[in-house]
Amino acid sequence: MRFFVWILFFCMAEMTLAQTTLDWSDLSEGISWELPSPEAIFPGFQQASFSDKMKTLEGKQVTIIGYFLVLDGKQSVYLLSKNPMASCFFCGNGGPETIVDLEFTEKPSFVMDELLSIKGKLYLNEKDPNSAYYRIENANAISFK
Repeated sequence: MRFFVWILFFCMAEMTLAQTTLDWSDLSEGISWELPSPEAIFPGFQQASFSDKMKTLEGKQVTIIGYFLVLDGKQSVYLLSKNPMASCFFCGNGGPETIVDLEFTEKPSFVMDELLSIKGKLYLNEKDPNSAYYRIENANAISFK
C-alpha cells in the first residue's frame, strides 16, 4: 500500500511539473512591441518581443482559462479571449495580448463566449501578421458550463 501511495504521489508531482497554468497577466506582461519601420511590409503590424519567461514556455504544455470565440462563418478559426465577445473582447478591454489562437486536433463543439480551460502547447508569434501573438496547438478544452 505504501508503495502505491508513493507511486501516486510521484505521478501527480510529475503531471504538475509537466504543465504551467497561465494567467492573462502572464501574457500581457510577457510581451512588448517594437515600432514598425516605415519600410515594413505590414506597417500596422508590430513585431513582438517576448520575455524570457514566455520564451522558456514555448513548446511546453500550458493551461489557461478564457472565453471561446469563433471568428469565421466556416467555424474554423478559433480564439481564446480574456474577455467575452459580448463585452467587445478587443475594444477597450484589451489588446492583442488578450487573445490566443487555438488549434484543435478535431473541430470543437463549444459555443461563442463559453468559458473554457484550455490545455495545449504554447507557441509565440513574433512576425506573422495573420496570426495572434500567442498560439496553443493540440488544444484540449474543458467547459465550465
